[in-house]
Parts: sequence; structure tokens; C-alpha cells
Amino acid sequence: MNIASHTKPLHQLLTAIPGLQLAAELQQAATEITSITDDSRQVQPGSIFVAYRGVQTDGHKYIAGALQRGAAVIICEYTPTLTAETTTPIVLVPNGREAFAWLCAAWHNFPSRSMTLIGVTGTDGKTTTSTLIYNILKAAPAAYGYKVGLISTVNAVIGDETFDTGLHTTTPDADEIQRYLAQMRDAGTTHCVLEVTSHGLAHHRVDGCEFDLALVTNITHEHLDLHGSRETYRAAKARLFENLALNRFKSQVQKQAILNADDAYSFDYLHKLVAAPITYSSQKTGGTIYASSVTHAPDGMVITAETPVGPIKLHSTFIGDYNVANILAAVSAGLALNLPPATIVTGVAATVGVPGRMERIHLGQPFTAIVDFAHTPNALENVLKALRRVTQRWLIVIFGCAGERDAQKRPMMARIAATLADIAIFTAEDPRRESLDQILLEMQAGVPSTTTATILRIHDRGDAIQTACLIAQTGDVVVACGKGHEQSLCFGTTEVPWDDREAMRKAIRQLAK
Repeated sequence: MNIASHTKPLHQLLTAIPGLQLAAELQQAATEITSITDDSRQVQPGSIFVAYRGVQTDGHKYIAGALQRGAAVIICEYTPTLTAETTTPIVLVPNGREAFAWLCAAWHNFPSRSMTLIGVTGTDGKTTTSTLIYNILKAAPAAYGYKVGLISTVNAVIGDETFDTGLHTTTPDADEIQRYLAQMRDAGTTHCVLEVTSHGLAHHRVDGCEFDLALVTNITHEHLDLHGSRETYRAAKARLFENLALNRFKSQVQKQAILNADDAYSFDYLHKLVAAPITYSSQKTGGTIYASSVTHAPDGMVITAETPVGPIKLHSTFIGDYNVANILAAVSAGLALNLPPATIVTGVAATVGVPGRMERIHLGQPFTAIVDFAHTPNALENVLKALRRVTQRWLIVIFGCAGERDAQKRPMMARIAATLADIAIFTAEDPRRESLDQILLEMQAGVPSTTTATILRIHDRGDAIQTACLIAQTGDVVVACGKGHEQSLCFGTTEVPWDDREAMRKAIRQLAK
């Protein structure tokens, strides 16, 4: 990626990298930097090129090419082997990703310091909770003067403009985050809600962001391909909360952490890292904010939340017990930001749907069709349990497990589907360079021998969705899980255009033929 549009003195940028000891010649260097990039193809005369060990490749291999294109400075993690001598300064850092993030923040004059920044992390429910908080803030009375921005794994919202944040769901790269935040600052944004993934935290994409409020939804089984263990995964999530204590440029702001009292795995660990957190719970006891009653209906639910400012009655179009927790998390954020209860009620009611999250597809068919992003064991279980409540006959689920990602969850998710659904169709979900046959066999291994569910394996995802719709009858529910709002499927190293929602619409239209 490349950041350019103005110039900055080299020494001013380098001093932003934590712990970097600058050589005297660099402290006094008059070099004007024209851009910052971690992509050697984007280097231009006067660029800083940052090299680091990546997941797929090692950026140090491209240092020679960056020098040929006129890089003014090379920042890297170890001394590169070059075929020719160079007078270009080479600065060694312990972590190139971290250095890149701080350089990007410095390039844009640390935009997060000009607004209230709310970070939302967790395994499941991040996008929904972030969107709820965004809408609660937007509902604030005009007298508050709030202008609100959102950066989620679905999109970035700046004023009246919405931008896609990528084909696959993760926190945008550091340069993109800082560019979005700078655009928000320049547009007068007072509050930004930033969805923060474990990849984003582990890869230092939000370093240089100063958070004022940190919130966790839950920490369940996911991304062990990257983190290696559940403990390391949890530690990556914890970096968001550690960030609260490290920030010192908004000393007048009271930092606040919000924890899920029902999720022991995150709560017990994070509670030791933060002082006086706000806690929320779907149970009648256990949190600073908790649900004293929940009434479910096919078209939504009514929640009475007990809070330090009194009970708040909330109406939502969302369904499922897991969304009770997401709503309570957002309520906690609203109260932490001192918003009146009426504003919170309005914001929750205004959140009528999140793209690819329990999104209903209705073209007049006699069954219910839904697309959801559930791609973890916990999320899949929650979705199927929620839909079982409203299913009059059969519950039919279509899903897969991604290649080159956490393989341990494959049999776990299959077992959940075979237990909770009547028909489970295993299919492709970004197999990448893995054998789809092998992925489906690993999923099949998790199906209990005692299951009464019908299990089908259909390689083509479109055919799988079409088959589910052909089977479905009046009163059934068909749900396609795992892709949600995403706009592609990855086979090998190629991204193929794809949208579960369009595939579902196509399958329903074909029924009429």
C-alpha cells in the first residue's frame, strides 16, 4: 500500500516509531519524504519503503527493487543482502509492521487524537455491535454536535459516503485505517467506531490509534491457523485493552473498558488488565448492565436492560439470544459515553439490519431464506439455535470451512450442524490452495453416528444453495452461512466474484421456472 499527497521531514516521521534510536545523521537529515509504502511496486523517488516478514512472502526480498525505484529510506527487520552498495539509509526495527503503522499515523498527524475512538473486538458479533454503537451515536440530540464515523469489516462510513473495506473480512491495513481516520478528522468527525479483528491487532494495523473505549463481545474458537493457540489468540485481542493504558495524548478523557460477564474466557483474562470495567450480561445477574427480561418473536425482540441509570426498554428487529448480548454491549457503550437512555433506545431501534448478518432474502417464496456470516463454531451454533425457534418444519443449512485457515473447527462445525439442523449441506468456502474434497471429508468426520440429519456434500456453492431451495417447503428455513456480505470466493490464489445473497435470489427465482 502507498501513502502520498504531501511531504514530511524524515526525522519527524522516524521519531514516531516507538523505541527507535536514531543515528545522528538521521536526526539532522533534511530529507523530505514523498510517500510511505510496504509495496515495492509503489515506491517513487523520496519514498520510505518498509519491509517485513509477511504471511505469504518476505518483504526484504524486494528491497533491491525499492532502491532502484528511488527509495529515500529503507526500514526493515534485518540487514538485507544486496548485490550493489548503497548510500540509502537502512534503519533496522524489531517489527516492520509496527513501524509501518506508526509511520502511517504520523504521516496523517495522528488523526485518532482528534476524536473519540471506540474499538470493538471479539470473535463473533463485532460488526453488529459496531453498527449498533454507530447508530446510537448518530441518534444523539443535535445539541451534542456529534458527527459519527464507522470503520467495520463491511465498510467505512465517513459523513454521507460509504466505502468498501475489502473482499474478505478483516481490519483494513494500517495505511487505509489512518487514511480513513484522517478523512473523518478533516470532515469534522467527533466519534469513530472501529471494528478491530485479531489479525488487525496481531499485525499491528491499529498501532498509532488512540482508543478511548475498548469493548469485547466474546473470545471463542477461531483463527488458530494464525495465532497457534487459543491463549495466543486471546492475548492478541487483549492488545486493544492494553492500548487504553498506553495512550497519553488525550489525558483529559476517561478511558473505559467494556467486558462480557457471560464469557468467562475473555472476562477472567481481561478483567486483570483494566480498572473498573463496565460489564454486561444477558443473565439477570452478573453485569453492571444486564437483561432482566427478553421477549422473542419472529420479527424481533423486546429487552428490558437494567442499568445504573434505571431500566431501559429496547425494541429490536434482531432475533437470537446472541443478539441480546450484542445489544447490551452497545447499550454499555452508549452509557459509557454519557448518552441519555432515549438516545440509546432510538439507536437500537434504528439498526434494522447489517449486510450479510441474518439478512432475509424474500422474493415471495413459501420458505424463509437467510444469509449470515457465521463462520465459527460459536456463531454457527448461535444462528442455528436462533432459527430453530422460528422454524415451523425443517431447518436447512449450507456452509463450508475455509482452506488454509483453522482446520480444527471443521469437524466442530459439522457436528453442530448435524445436531441442530434437519439438513446440512457442506460446500465450498474459500478453499484456497487446499483440496476441497479433503476439507469436506474433515468436516464429515465430525458428524455424529447417531445424527438424524441428512448430510449432503455439494462442491459448487451455487448448486448447494439451489439444492437447498429446491428441497425447501412451506415453513422451512434455509440459511447460507460463512460468506455473509463478502463479494468473492477464493480458489487457489484467484478471487472469483461471488455473493451469497445474489446466489440465494437466483435460486429462488429459478423455482418459479
